[in-house]
Amino acid sequence: MPATIDPAATAWLLAATAMVLLMTPALAVFYGGMVRSTGVLNMLMMSFIAIPLVTVVWLVAGYSLAFGDDAGGGLIGGLEHLGLAGINPDSVRGTIPELLFVTFQLTFAILTAALVSGAIADRAKFAGWMVFVPLWTLAVYAPIAHWVWGPDGWLLNFGALDYAGGLVVEITSGASALALALVLGPRIGFNIDAMRPHNLPFVLLGAGLLWFGWFGFNAGSALGATGTAAAVFLNTLIAGSLGMLGWLIVEQIRDGKPTTFGAASGAVAGLVAITPSCGVVNTLGAVLVGLAAGVVCSFAVGWKHKAGYDDSLDVVGVHFVGGIVGTVLIGLLATQVMTGGVNGLFYGGGFAQLGKQLVAILVVAAYAFTISFALGKGVDKIIGFRVSKEDETAGIDFALHAETAYAEGVHGSSPRRFGEGHYGT
Repeated sequence: MPATIDPAATAWLLAATAMVLLMTPALAVFYGGMVRSTGVLNMLMMSFIAIPLVTVVWLVAGYSLAFGDDAGGGLIGGLEHLGLAGINPDSVRGTIPELLFVTFQLTFAILTAALVSGAIADRAKFAGWMVFVPLWTLAVYAPIAHWVWGPDGWLLNFGALDYAGGLVVEITSGASALALALVLGPRIGFNIDAMRPHNLPFVLLGAGLLWFGWFGFNAGSALGATGTAAAVFLNTLIAGSLGMLGWLIVEQIRDGKPTTFGAASGAVAGLVAITPSCGVVNTLGAVLVGLAAGVVCSFAVGWKHKAGYDDSLDVVGVHFVGGIVGTVLIGLLATQVMTGGVNGLFYGGGFAQLGKQLVAILVVAAYAFTISFALGKGVDKIIGFRVSKEDETAGIDFALHAETAYAEGVHGSSPRRFGEGHYGT
């Protein structure tokens, strides 16, 4: 019997896809609030430009490489869907239109690329970023997505679990972010100047919009309007809440005051950690995952100051470390009530699943870091990936985009008058 489209599943995934796409503008606002006022427009642009760049390469080859039939060894998809060849409105994947599945997975790829930009805020050339993103999507994201989610992907067959992107999105973006941070080097004044967020209301607004989109990200990965989707939805809310509480508890004990920045960061940390585990742990597991992420990531964001790498907006401390927390805890907290068969260590499953999760983390992190470092070095050597010291000191918004975000302040006003072009002509 030919596969048929489930209208309810399709309707839910249409909504979820729109929610996930919103996460990239939400990330732009979140990141934009975290940088200094002279770099906010550049930060917004680095997220927004990922939408068209990733869309183009995804339609040309990315989807086929990630979700096409395996080309051998579970390492990469075939080329049968180049330019979406062979996919039409009647094509079905499971119980949903394949074109919708293409779009849903595209929104994941867009967000993952945008996440990487946070590590190189305030010092990256926009042109270098525009070259890096398409290459990275094809060379890093698509292969890892195939390993974990693609037909006969080797990590899928190995038995590693990643429900909605702990490996594919969080650990991949975090390891790639660390690689680029090392390629570009630290900002001028790193570990000397405070470099505080310039707009905390932006940070909270961005975090709130990210949280909203995360319901589509996680529950949409059920690919249907089902009881599993409902459980994942609740787990996502629980983990975000406990992540916020965990981070604020640490701040209160360590620093004497809970902060708005900590609240936003803690919620995101909890959401990051539940991403891989939302469909494999129960509600108690979601509590533990969120709480652990909030506590661990609140300390992890400070590691960069001791290690000397400048991860500007804590992509490593929150997304990489949070992704590891959530992926490892699958090996402890997975329950067959959710997985349909696999139990973690705490539910009588032994160490087998934990071992599989650790192998997957090491392989994905190593591959993403190595290839991203090589790509970053290549871009830097060919066209340059870092702005000049003069432009970085003066503020990169006007230097790179001929615009500023704010009308007041030495670095906040444009010398152009109404009606003038970008170069005062």
